Amino acid sequence: MIALEVKNLRKTFGNLVAVDDASFEVPEGSIFGLLGRNGAGKTTTIRMIMNIYLPESGEVIYKGIQSGPEFNSKVGYLPEERGLYKKMKVIDTLNFFAEVKGKTGRTVAKKAKEYLERFELADRANSKIEDLSKGNQQKVQFIATILHDPEILILDELFSGLDPINTNLLKEIILEMKEKGKVILFSTHIMDFAEKMCDHIAIIDKGKIKLNGSMRDIKKKYSQGNVSLNYEGDISFLSGHPLVEQISDYGNTTGIKLKNADESQDLLKLLVERGINVKRFDANDISLQEIFIDTVGKEKNNGGAL
Repeated sequence: MIALEVKNLRKTFGNLVAVDDASFEVPEGSIFGLLGRNGAGKTTTIRMIMNIYLPESGEVIYKGIQSGPEFNSKVGYLPEERGLYKKMKVIDTLNFFAEVKGKTGRTVAKKAKEYLERFELADRANSKIEDLSKGNQQKVQFIATILHDPEILILDELFSGLDPINTNLLKEIILEMKEKGKVILFSTHIMDFAEKMCDHIAIIDKGKIKLNGSMRDIKKKYSQGNVSLNYEGDISFLSGHPLVEQISDYGNTTGIKLKNADESQDLLKLLVERGINVKRFDANDISLQEIFIDTVGKEKNNGGAL
């Protein structure tokens, strides 16, 4: 069942078309990734969903009702530009944000304490925000975003600047919220996070939705005739070979697009015959990064959307 519907959103800033007829759907109890390069239109789209920007056309519908103040009360929103009161104590900050969402009392206080312990911030509860490291400030803001137990989480570039340990902790909590039936929408330009976490995605570029659907269906469609290869040796002989349509080097992995999807074993045989040390050979497999690059291209975004 669809929880959030984004329909034909458009937003311009002067002559710049920041978002151009953007549409996608977020199912209940799922993690949805809005993916794009910096400046692709992700933040502008999210700000329209949150009623921070009014779209020039289009609408946002949550469970059959057009978004508005009632929708915002159900959302935990973490903006790309973090905003905390620097002189306020950590615990006072959490209580303040919970109260803004209409939540007070012992239950909130208990949950705040539990989250501070989980994020190893219990000893900083009475510290001022300005005395925390940037990473710890980001953890406080995340706790403030989820403390009121929102129905839907909207997270703009959540993982930016976090170390691997805290990144994993946030991922754990997001997955726990998904298990509780929450709807999670996050924007990112980091494909690895999206591939591991998302059930559904939309790729936006220069304000337009270029690709939209379930991760499973998208990968199935794009993986046909694709080989993910990890190897040692020189495979330059594959360039222009009759079996091969395209070769894309991603560093640790090389993506090879075959002209005929049924010829993956012929490719493997050729590699072995040429003395290539094949460490990994995944036929009909493709990474989200490969799909992303294939979808939006490698050209630079010159003055793109916000």
